[in-house]
Amino acid sequence: MEHPRQLKREKFTPITYLLLAVALFFTMVLCICVGSVPIAFSDTVTAVWNAVWGLPVPENIAKNIILNVRLPRVLCVTLAGAGLSICGAAMQGLLRNPLADGSTLGVSSGAALGSMVAVVTGFVLPGFPLGGSMIMAMAFAFGSLILILSLAYTLDRSLSTGSIILIGVIFTMFISAIITLLITFASDHTRSLSFWTMGSFSGVNYDQVKVMCGALLLCGGILIRFSPELNAFAIGEDNARHIGVNVKRVKLIILITVSVLIGICVSIAGTVSFVGLIMPHIARMLVGPNHKRLLPASLFSGAVFLLLADLTARTLLSPIELPIGVVTSIVGAVAFVVIFYKTRKAR
Repeated sequence: MEHPRQLKREKFTPITYLLLAVALFFTMVLCICVGSVPIAFSDTVTAVWNAVWGLPVPENIAKNIILNVRLPRVLCVTLAGAGLSICGAAMQGLLRNPLADGSTLGVSSGAALGSMVAVVTGFVLPGFPLGGSMIMAMAFAFGSLILILSLAYTLDRSLSTGSIILIGVIFTMFISAIITLLITFASDHTRSLSFWTMGSFSGVNYDQVKVMCGALLLCGGILIRFSPELNAFAIGEDNARHIGVNVKRVKLIILITVSVLIGICVSIAGTVSFVGLIMPHIARMLVGPNHKRLLPASLFSGAVFLLLADLTARTLLSPIELPIGVVTSIVGAVAFVVIFYKTRKAR
């Protein structure tokens, strides 16, 4: 990660956020209009505008597709992309590791396993059907993150990039084996369990959008609140401690916040890899390394990226829908190699 002196070399201008917001808006509109059933831009804007302001919406096929299928999906994809991206940016800043992300550290796999365990055991919260899988996903995500960092610290006190990524990859493989066993022996739940291994936003509804929105507002707000502390971590934990940062408290709060947000995203959409790895680097190129600007920029860029990935998954082989995790993994695998190569070359 960049040294704090580099924070002075700001790349940010107010127009950057405006451009990101405009890009997000038009990407959302594009994703609502384009699909197996094309819908005119004017019909999309009219239906959404009237629905927002409580005005009557013309009864036609477009209304049903826009308001009941595509709009909740687009909103959920937007929120999930923003959440996963800001989590990746926060983890990279906290660990001073440019390859830190929920997918590379095994956190997403742990959250998926937690959701699967909830389905297999029938664990639910009364009055909140999604609550069981969310609680288990959050708990397993946090446990996975703590376990991986503890093992990496035991093997390498410096917590180098190579050690953390190696432990994360091994842990992900281990979790994948357990997930395969669950799918094999829980034949009654094969279809629902397979959902968490590939990722999909098919069938999401407004209740899930509300949960995602609440989680992003709460967790995203907490992470942005700790932007100065994340900047301080760029000079190392010892130096951050000397300038008044409560290192243990900040690390615990950020790790819990990241685990909660990733857990909720995975419980709703399954494993969506590499969003938190790629987009913080793109945002860093746009606004610089200062986390006060990097975290909000990561929100916008992550949302745009996942919207485009979901659009590709829906339309590339229409009417067959690809799992969104396939699209993000293909792009992410290439980006991972490039980032890892540049990281090693810079040493």
